Amino acid sequence: MHPDVIAALAEVGITRTFAIQELTLPLALAGHDLIGQARTGTGKTLGFGVPMLQRVIPPAEGGDGVPQALVVVPTRELCVQVSRDLAAAGAKRGIRVQAIYGGRAFEPQVSSLQAGVEIVVGTPGRLLDLAQQGHLILGKVKVLVLDEADEMLDLGFLPDIERILAMVPDKRQTMLFSATMPGPIVTLSRSFMTQPTHIRAHGNDEGSTVPQTTQFIYRAHNLDKPELLSRVLQSRDRGLVMVFCRTKRTAQKVADDLVERGFAAAAVHGDLGQGAREQALRAFRAGKVDVLVATDVAARGIDVTGVSHVVNYQCPEDEKTYVHRIGRTGRAGSTGVAVTLVDWDDIPRWQLINKALDLDFADPPETYSTSPWVYTDLDVPTTATGRLPRSQRTREGLGAETLEDLGETGKRQRTGSGHSGGSHSGPGRDAARADEEQPSAGPRKSRPRQRTRGSGAAAEGAAAALGGDAPAGDTPAPAVAGGEPGEGGSGRPRRRRRRGGRGGNGGGSESAA
Repeated sequence: MHPDVIAALAEVGITRTFAIQELTLPLALAGHDLIGQARTGTGKTLGFGVPMLQRVIPPAEGGDGVPQALVVVPTRELCVQVSRDLAAAGAKRGIRVQAIYGGRAFEPQVSSLQAGVEIVVGTPGRLLDLAQQGHLILGKVKVLVLDEADEMLDLGFLPDIERILAMVPDKRQTMLFSATMPGPIVTLSRSFMTQPTHIRAHGNDEGSTVPQTTQFIYRAHNLDKPELLSRVLQSRDRGLVMVFCRTKRTAQKVADDLVERGFAAAAVHGDLGQGAREQALRAFRAGKVDVLVATDVAARGIDVTGVSHVVNYQCPEDEKTYVHRIGRTGRAGSTGVAVTLVDWDDIPRWQLINKALDLDFADPPETYSTSPWVYTDLDVPTTATGRLPRSQRTREGLGAETLEDLGETGKRQRTGSGHSGGSHSGPGRDAARADEEQPSAGPRKSRPRQRTRGSGAAAEGAAAALGGDAPAGDTPAPAVAGGEPGEGGSGRPRRRRRRGGRGGNGGGSESAA
C-alpha cells in the first residue's frame, strides 16, 4: 500500500486488517470485480476504500479534478460517514472526497465539484440530479462501489442505480458490498460486473448476528415500554445507547419522553430536516447526548464508537433489519448488549426472525418494568425508577450542539420538546424514498405532490392571478377564488362552501378561505 495511506490509518489506530479486508485487498488492488459480504461492523468500508485510495491520482501527481471513483450508498447518514472515513484515510495523500446527498443546498456541492474532487460518495437521487445538470462528470470513473446494496434494492433505488451505471465507463472496476446478499442482488450483479469473485468473510450462515453481542428478548406491553426502557438505560457501566423504532412518529415520541424523564436523548428520522439529523448524530458522537432514538434510516452502516447497548423498542420488520440494528453494538471485536421488546401483536413476526437466524428465543418471557430478571440480566440497580436521578444528569444535551443552516430544500419547521427543531426535507428522490413512515422492508413510494382542489374556472382564475398559465394539480389553490367583473359576479370575491362531491357550481370549486 501507499505509505501515506498506511500512515493516515495508523494515526486513527488502524494497523491490522479484519477478515473481510484481508480477503478483498489482494483482489481489489489487482483491479478485479468483487462482491464482499461480511457481518456488519467488520470493516467493509476500508475493504473497498483502501484499494480505491490506491488507484486514484491526486492533484500533486497529475490528477485533473474530475471524479475518478464513485461510491453509491442508500442513506444520507451512511454517505456522510463513508466520505468522512475515506477523507481521513486519504488525507496525507491529498485526495479530495466529496459527499453528495439530498436535503442540503445544491450550491456548496456544485462548488466543490467545480473545484475538483477525486472521490464522490453519494445517494442515488442527488447524484442523478447533479449528473443530469452537467455538474457531476462520471465519464472518468474507473472504480465504482455499491455499498449496502441490499438496502438500495429495498428502498427502490434500482432504476436510479441502472441510470448511474449507464453514465460511467464500461471499462471500470466494480465492487459491491453488503452484510446480507439476497438472490436479487446476486442476479443484478451479474448484469453489470465482469466475472466477480464472491468473498464471504464468515460461514454460510448469512445474516448471522455478531457473537460478541449478548441478546435479550422480552415480551413487553406497549404501555409499559417507556418504564421498561428507562430501567434499561440505567444499566451499570453502560455507554452510548441506540433505540430503534419502526415509525418516525414513535421515534420522536420516545425521544421526547426520555428527555422529559431526564435522559440526554435525541431523535434521527425522516421528519427532521437534514440539519437536525446531522446535529443529533454529531451530539451523539461527541457524547453530548448518550441516547439516540432512530428509525431504520440509521441502522445501516452507522459506526459510532462506544455504543454499548441497542434497544429494539419496536420489533424489527424482518431478520435483515434485526441484524443491522443490533450490529450498531459489538463492532470491531468489542462486546455489546441488544435488548428487543416484542409486543403481543408482534410475536408471530418475531418467531419468523428467530427461526430465520436460528436463535433460541422462540417464546420470550412476559416482562414488565418490575420484573426481577430485568435488573439481574442487565445489571440495573434495584433502586432505579422511571426517571433518571438528577445526580446522574451530567450530559450537555442536544442544545449544546449547534444546528447548521444547510440551505435545506422545501424547508418546513418542526418543533418538539425533545429537540431544538428542524426543517423537513422537501422534494427529492432520496428524501422521498429513504424517509417514509412505513418500515424499511420492501420498495417505498414517494410522497404525493400537493394538488389544488380547484378546477375549471377557479384554476384558470388562479393562473390569471399569477400572471401565467397554472396547470391544475401543480399550483396551490388561491386564498380566495371568485368571478371576474362582468361575468355574473359583482367584482367581489365570493366564498363558497363545498357540499358533498366535487364543486357543483359551474365547474368551479370552493375557495380555501
